[in-house]
Amino acid sequence: RRPITDAGNEAYRSPLVSRYASKEMAYNFSDRKKFTTWRKLWIYLAKAEKALGLPVTDAQVTEMESHAEDIDFAMAAEEESKLRHDVMAHVHTFAHCCPTAAPIIHLGATSCYVGDNTDLILLRDGFDILLPKLARVIDRLSNFAEKYAGLPTLGFTHYQPAQLTTVGKRACLWLQDLAMDMRNLRRAREDLRFRGVKGTTGTQASFLQLFQGDHDKVEDLDRMVTEMAGFKKAYMVTGQTYSRKVDIDSLSHLASMGATIHKICTDIRLLANLKEVEEPFEKEQIGSSAMAYKRNPMRCERCCSLARHLIALLADPLQTASVQWLERTLDDSANRRISLPESFLTADIILSTLQNITEGLVVYPKVIERHIRHELPFMATENIIMAMVKAGGNRQDCHEKIRVLSQQAANVVKQEGGDNDLLARVQADPYFAPILGHLDNILDPKTFIGRAPQQVARFLSEEVRPLLEPYKAEIDVKIELEL
Repeated sequence: RRPITDAGNEAYRSPLVSRYASKEMAYNFSDRKKFTTWRKLWIYLAKAEKALGLPVTDAQVTEMESHAEDIDFAMAAEEESKLRHDVMAHVHTFAHCCPTAAPIIHLGATSCYVGDNTDLILLRDGFDILLPKLARVIDRLSNFAEKYAGLPTLGFTHYQPAQLTTVGKRACLWLQDLAMDMRNLRRAREDLRFRGVKGTTGTQASFLQLFQGDHDKVEDLDRMVTEMAGFKKAYMVTGQTYSRKVDIDSLSHLASMGATIHKICTDIRLLANLKEVEEPFEKEQIGSSAMAYKRNPMRCERCCSLARHLIALLADPLQTASVQWLERTLDDSANRRISLPESFLTADIILSTLQNITEGLVVYPKVIERHIRHELPFMATENIIMAMVKAGGNRQDCHEKIRVLSQQAANVVKQEGGDNDLLARVQADPYFAPILGHLDNILDPKTFIGRAPQQVARFLSEEVRPLLEPYKAEIDVKIELEL
């Protein structure tokens, strides 16, 4: 591998890092985090081996600890260019600054001891970065849903006007999917285990030799290192690597969250076209270089664009897991260097962007009301029929009257481009005289929204708010979104 040394404008840099992702997530998958974690793992191993009676001294452990952070990256790159092996390059680099500890660094371990265990640490820490961000999105959207729980709006099926719902109830459809994502991410994070110390093919043979056949000490070593790394459990069986189905499990939930966010942001884009709801728009922001009036939903478009990438990345771990021959092959390595970080980096930026969107969603009630007025007379025909029947009318006669008037009104809307005048036609027809005094009540939008406000209140109280409890200390964090 030839390192790219040009940090300027002459070499490709992933936009996920240079343009989008947060510093904390970019650091989580950085070389510094990776290789300092390798050194910490070598220190954990040495400490556990010493505690269990192997010839490792306090001086050796102290020397390793004092050089855990000062990595000579240039030396490591030079060593790798000669050895063609990244782990051994860093073993040599660490040994160079720890001459006393050099004989016991990496004692009994295989490359996957540092490689796979570090990956599991990065996955765990990546989830710990994402979960509070998801909690903040859910919190902001919950506040939005609560505020607009009772505001009637046209529902849409097949993107055609349907029975009314409320703005808050629609937001709860988004929240329900996000709540599923929260539970999935938490479960994936909690299900992660440590690879531990398993040796070259997972049999722990090298460690059994080191401890002269003492199986209990080998198990103690595995447990001690696992606990030092901050994990409750290690996988009981591995090949040379932990099962690559673990990567599927982690990335599938990120991809699923990508699908959720794509749907939410697509809905907002559709509503922006209707001028009912808009994402935040800065005072000096330009929507189009040519059309000065435009307020393009660029944040939602960014989320959709990146969410597609996040969804597509799931194909990588699925295919990788399917072709891991026997105890392992190395054709997983190059793929995982890309797919694992990119999934978390992509999830990170779409959550940050969605937080920004949900903190500043703008609702236009007057536009929503106009759209309702345009469609509600058609939707109210059944209510009008029922009111006429209660007033002594015949259902079939009333149905025919309404059918004829509805067709006439629809012709005005579709053929002439006029407004829906069904209500005026009803008011002008003497047949409907018995209910004219009640038409305002019959056509009150709030009578068409069913239990939407009550559903919002119960859903937020019973299902959404409890999910946020573990993140209360982090829930109010604001983000500065670079456009």
